[in-house]
Amino acid sequence: MKFAICNEIFQDWELEQQFETAAEVGFDGIEIAPFTISDSVRKISEEQRQQIRDLSKQYGLEVAGLHWLLAGTTGYHATDPNPEIRARTAEYMKDLVRFGVEIGGSMEVVGSPKQRNVQEGVAYEEAWEWFKEGLAGAAQVEGAEDYMICIEPLAPVTDNNFIVHAEEARQMAREINLPNVGVIIDTYSGNQVEADLAEEIRKTGELLGHYHCNDDNERAPGYGGIDFVPLMRALLDIGYDRFCSIEVFDFSLDPVEQCRTGLDSLKEALDKAGG
Repeated sequence: MKFAICNEIFQDWELEQQFETAAEVGFDGIEIAPFTISDSVRKISEEQRQQIRDLSKQYGLEVAGLHWLLAGTTGYHATDPNPEIRARTAEYMKDLVRFGVEIGGSMEVVGSPKQRNVQEGVAYEEAWEWFKEGLAGAAQVEGAEDYMICIEPLAPVTDNNFIVHAEEARQMAREINLPNVGVIIDTYSGNQVEADLAEEIRKTGELLGHYHCNDDNERAPGYGGIDFVPLMRALLDIGYDRFCSIEVFDFSLDPVEQCRTGLDSLKEALDKAGG
C-alpha cells in the first residue's frame, strides 16, 4: 500500500515546493488537481508536463494520478441534455486521460459532482447511459490501457445527486466492462452514506483502483472521529496495493502540519490493522 497527498492542500505553492515538501514528509506519491496548474488541461504546456515528470524523478515521488478533473473549468457537463455539451465534455475527458498518462499517472478520479449531476427534466436512467458512454470513451484513449478511470461515489453533502453509493459505482464499472475502469472510495463521503464502509471496501475488491483518506471534519486523518483501523484492515483483506491519498477540504491549517498528522495517522492505523 502506498500513500499520496492531493496537491491542492498546498494551494498557490510552486510545483517544485509541493514535490519537495511531499517527499520530505514521507509520501510515496502526489496526486494532481489540474486546476492548480491551469483552468484548462489543454493550456498546460509541454514544458509544464515535462517539469512534472522531472520533479517526480528528482524527488522520488510517483504521480499518483489526477482528481478534481472539471474543477475550475466552464462549459462541461457529463450528463447535460444538450448533446453538444456532452460531446464537448467527452472530448475534454479524453484530453485529461492523455495528460494523466503523459505525466506518469496511474489513474484519475471521476468526481466533479457539479459537472455530472442529474439536471431537472433528465431521467436518472438517461444520465446513467450518457455518463457510461463518456467514461467508456475516455478509458479507450490510445496508450491508456494501464491507466485506471475510477468512478467516485459522492455523498449528497458534496452537492451530488448522481452515483451516491459504492454499489452504484461498482455497477457502472461492471456495465462499462473495461479492465481500466474501476472505483474510488472516499472516506469522507462513504462515512456519511454507507452503513459499513469497511464492508463496502471488501465488496469493491479488485475494482478498487484508488482510495481517498479524509476525516469527518474535512481535514486529514487524525483530526476527526473516523477510525481508520478497520478501513486499513479492509484494504489489507482485499490485497490492495495501490495509493491511499489524503484529500482535504479544510485549508485553514498549516499544510505541512496537516500532511504530517494525516500520514502519521494512516501509518499508525495500518500498523494496528496488521499491515
